[in-house]
Parts: sequence; C-alpha cells; structure tokens
Amino acid sequence: MKYILVTGGVISGIGKGIIASSVGTLLKACGISITSIKIDPYLNIDAGTFSPYEHGEVFVLDDGGEVDLDLGNYERFMDVTLHRDNNITTGKIYQSVISKERKGDYLGKTVQVVPHVTDAIQEWVERVSKIPVDGNDKEPDVCIIELGGTIGDIEGMPFVEAFRQFQFRVKRQNFLNIHVSLVPQPKATGEQKTKPTQASVRELRGLGLSPDLVVCRSSLPIHDGVREKVSNFCHVSKEQVICVHDCSSIYRVPLLLAEQNILPFFKGRLGLDLPLRPGRPLSKWNELADRYDSNTSVVKIAMVGKYIKLEDAYISINKSLMHAALVCNHRLQVKYINSEELEDTMREKNPVKYHEAWQQLCGSDGVLVPGGFGARGIEGKIKAAQWARENKKPYLGVCLGLQVAVIDFARNVLDMKKANSGEFAPQDDETVIIEMPEHNPGDMGGTMRLGKRKTLFNKDKSVIRKLYGDVEVVEERHRHRYEVNPSMVDKCEEKGLKFVGRSEDGKRMEIMELRDHPYFVGVQYHPEYLSRPLKPSPPYLGLILASIGQLSSYIARGCRLSPRSSFSDTELSDTEEEMMTYHMSNALRINASH
Repeated sequence: MKYILVTGGVISGIGKGIIASSVGTLLKACGISITSIKIDPYLNIDAGTFSPYEHGEVFVLDDGGEVDLDLGNYERFMDVTLHRDNNITTGKIYQSVISKERKGDYLGKTVQVVPHVTDAIQEWVERVSKIPVDGNDKEPDVCIIELGGTIGDIEGMPFVEAFRQFQFRVKRQNFLNIHVSLVPQPKATGEQKTKPTQASVRELRGLGLSPDLVVCRSSLPIHDGVREKVSNFCHVSKEQVICVHDCSSIYRVPLLLAEQNILPFFKGRLGLDLPLRPGRPLSKWNELADRYDSNTSVVKIAMVGKYIKLEDAYISINKSLMHAALVCNHRLQVKYINSEELEDTMREKNPVKYHEAWQQLCGSDGVLVPGGFGARGIEGKIKAAQWARENKKPYLGVCLGLQVAVIDFARNVLDMKKANSGEFAPQDDETVIIEMPEHNPGDMGGTMRLGKRKTLFNKDKSVIRKLYGDVEVVEERHRHRYEVNPSMVDKCEEKGLKFVGRSEDGKRMEIMELRDHPYFVGVQYHPEYLSRPLKPSPPYLGLILASIGQLSSYIARGCRLSPRSSFSDTELSDTEEEMMTYHMSNALRINASH
C-alpha cells in the first residue's frame, strides 16, 4: 500500500481537496486502484449537524454517512464509492479511544494523546485504506489522505504527529507528502511572494514532515524565478515544485499536474508501475475541459434557496447542473435567489429586493428548489414552485423542493388554503407533509432517513422514468426527516400530480411528476450525490434539456443526444415576458425614487 498525504499551509480553503482529487484521477487513468480519506480535525462526530454556512453542504454516502463536501469531490473526480469511515474526525478518534478505555482495553494505563490517540489515527488509516471503493473486491494500491485545516492549527497537531510516526511505520518508499501552499501576488507590487510558502514548509518540517512536492497555488502562472526560489528555501528540487494557478475550470487541474511530470515522479518515488502516458480516461477529461471552455450557448437556472450567501452550501447541486449542461453543450449560469425575497412580506419590507428577485426568477430558463431545514424562506419556495407550475416553466424540486411543490398544489389546486408541513406549522387536517414515524426528535445527529435506498417506478408512463433508461428500480441517496402524507396521495393524483416512484414498501412518495407540463418533477432523494462529470444525474439532465427546449426530441431519439449536440434556447412566453417587464420596471422605479 502506498500513502499520499496532502497537507495545506498559509490559509484554509486553498484547494487541497481538488489537488487530492486530481492526483487520484491521474493515477486511476493509469490503471492504479485508489481510495481516499479526508481528515477533519473538529470535535464533531460527523458533519450531519453543521449549518451549511459552517463548512458548506453535508455530503451523504451510500451507507448513510454524513461527511465533508470534499468526499463529494473525491467521488465525482475519481468515480469511487466511499464509506463513512473514509471521513475521520477528532470526535470519532476520541470517541473510539474513550470507548476502549471504558472497556479496559488499555489495561489500566494512563491514556494520552501520544501514543494512544496517535496510534488510533494510524490504525484507522491502515484499516480503511484496504477497503475496496471502486466496485470490485480488489484492495486499493494507493490511499490519498487529505489533512483538513492548515499546518500549525492546534486541533490538527495530533494528526501531524501521527503521520510523522506513520512515515516510519510504513517505510519511506511507501509514503509521500504533498504540501499545498499559497503564493500571493499583491496588487501594489505585482510581484509573486514566496515568504508565506517558505514559512509554511519550515513549520511543517519542524513538526517532522518534509514535503516531497510543494504545490504553489496562485492567481497567475508561477515564474521560473519564483519556482527556483521556492526550491532553494523549501529543501526540494525545482522539479518538485508544482505550480497550480487559477484555471478556467477545475477540470483543467489534473491536466495541469500531468503537464508538470507528476506521474514520472510518483513512479520513481513510490515505485508505482505506471505507463509513460495516462490512458483513455484522461483524454475524456481533456475533452470535458475543452467543452467547458468552448461552450457559448447559455442556460439560466434559478436556484431558489436559503443558504445562497455561500455557494459551497449547494456545491453538489451546482456540479450536477454543470455536468448536465456540459453534456448538452451549454454554459451554465446559476441565478441564486434568496427565497425570503420572493415572499409578500419582502414587498413591504424591501420592495427593491422583492422585484429584483422576481425579475431574476422570470428571466430564468428553469427553476430548481433545493433541500433545506426550518421555516425561514419557505413561503418564497412555495411561490417559486407555484410560478413554475402555472407558467409551464421547467421545475426540479429536490427533497424539500418536492415538499413545497406538494404544498403549493394542495393550496392552489386542491383548495386546501391552510396546507402546510408539520415541520413549519402544528399538524392538523391539512398537514400534507408529515414527520416520519421512526424519526427521533430527541437526538439530532444521524437520525434522518439516510443513505442509498431503492425507489420503484409504478406502471404509469413518466418522463423521469424514461430519463433513467426506463428501468423499474433506481437507487439514490436520501437525507430527510419529513415525507408526503400518504392520505394526500389519491387527492393529488386525481388532479394530475402523479407519484410515479415510491419506496419498496409503497408507503413513501419518492418521485412526483405533473401531467401536461414540460417538466415539473420533484424527488425526495438527492440525485446530485451520484452525478458524475461524464454521467450526469437524470433528473438534472431532464431539467437542463427542458430548459433549452430539447427534452421532447431527446426522448423521441430514445434518450440519446443528437450527433451535433447543438441546442437552442427557448423563448419567453408572452405572460412570462410581461411579468419580467413588470418586476424590472418596478425595481428601476423604486431605485430611482430612493
């Protein structure tokens, strides 16, 4: 087993996850079996109880593990299926050590960070690194480990010490350290500065780890003089300094690493049996990056959410939309709309924001309402679903997005004016969304319906089933506490809102689809978790195809893209154009008066 440890310096969020994912992509393209581990030094057991504003979205795995979003990057880049143990937290390690102490496993010894905590970290890494993650029973050849945070953080010290010991435990020829650091370029001088990287590497070496590769992150390509300076002051050769500047897309990063001969270095340093050139998968990656850069036609998707201040809160949804748009030869433009700004109360509170939000919604090609928790902004999401339904605008509701679409349908079609969810209002006769019976409200962590579960399609004809390849069963990942009230199903279906997919026992509504609409789909699960760059998620592909006016022709061709893959944007209807003009003129008028 070979281990590649990726550490970071100077600042957090520097791109360690993308570097780790790109290294894995390159190795997999060479036929190497890989796995990956993400270490988060916080004390939480997992990411399940985080606000999206803390660390971005919570990514869900097949086994129901709620983990850091970087594991989503690993899965999308490397096309692997990870497990909850592939995410290590300080909370998990301490929980394991304390559990052993209570059982008497340490035989009365004083339990300390060194050696007991550091040993637990090393044993966890060795155990998880041997678990197959690419669909077969073969043990991985290489384990890529990303240490979250920044070198020097106090919470990360036990992990740094553990890997200082680990390099001797597995022998030098089986361990490699990649250190990712920032090379800033102040506008005042325009000169690329290496001092932060020098200081970061010096601190890392002082803690007992010497980097084999120094990856310099910068806004512009690094000059040869800067590379040489990093080499001289960081105890590495010039060839061991890798430059990764800001690229047009993250799909360029594996190609950028390959251009700097990182694979021959791995071959010599780790003794890996690598070919001279990567295989066909990297060629497809190159085609993907070229397509991203060359697309000129734009598809505009309105994302009506609650956490739009941080794009990482919806990173998997953004990637899924991008995957689908790339396949359709379109450039994605996401319009982030705060759902609170669509509500009637906002018209009184801040009319400018209200009309600008509605103007953005009216100017979109399609609407997406993602998941979320809590009552804030719910009425705005319901209004977005109502507007998409009434104006025949392509709509995809994910998790909560399905639930608000059902609430809208109950209020405005079934005439249940007080229809609501038990999450937001006291339960009564018009509660159309109910809490799942097995949910335990006393303990928040890990109590939702989580992980991959089967959804069975019924006999009804449906667009979404065709997008899935006309299969009878699909398996998707879930993360929710509430579901559609079974007593509402017959009433909804009588009026055209069909529940075409249900759980294995037939009691839970998983997929809904509105009849006589270009594309009005809701799914209780999260299809974005299984989307891949070269294999987009069917519900997201359907939304993009409907938004560019090509869904019908795609289905008519047997769900195959046209040879030319050239798509044209749809035009606004007269009603939509009138609404957009109304909100635009109101926003301009109010702005002028202020």
